[in-house]
Amino acid sequence: MAWLLVIVAGLLETGFAVCLKLSHGFSRLWPTIAFCVFALGSFGLLTLALRRLDVGPAYAVWTGIGAAGTAIYGMVFLGDLVSTLKIVSISLVIIGVVGLQLSGSAH
Repeated sequence: MAWLLVIVAGLLETGFAVCLKLSHGFSRLWPTIAFCVFALGSFGLLTLALRRLDVGPAYAVWTGIGAAGTAIYGMVFLGDLVSTLKIVSISLVIIGVVGLQLSGSAH
C-alpha cells in the first residue's frame, strides 16, 4: 500500500510541475490553484508513505516518476523537443525507478 501512495504522489508531482509552467509565474489563477492542490496532495501522500518506507528509495521513486512524467507530458502535450537521447534518458530514469521500487523494503 505504501508503494502505491508513492506512485500516486509521483503522478501528482507531474501534475504540479505542469501546472507550475502553465501558471506563468503564478499569474494565472486556475493553474496556480491546481498547482497548490497537486503539490499538497503529492507531499501529503509521500509523507504518509514514508511512515512505512525507507526514505532513500521512496524519495527517488517519487522524484523519478515526477521527472519522467513531466518530461513525457511536455513532449506529448506542450511541444517540448523530442529526441532519441531524451527518450533513452527518460527510459533509463524509469528503469531506475522500477529498480529502486523493487529494492525498497517496508518496515
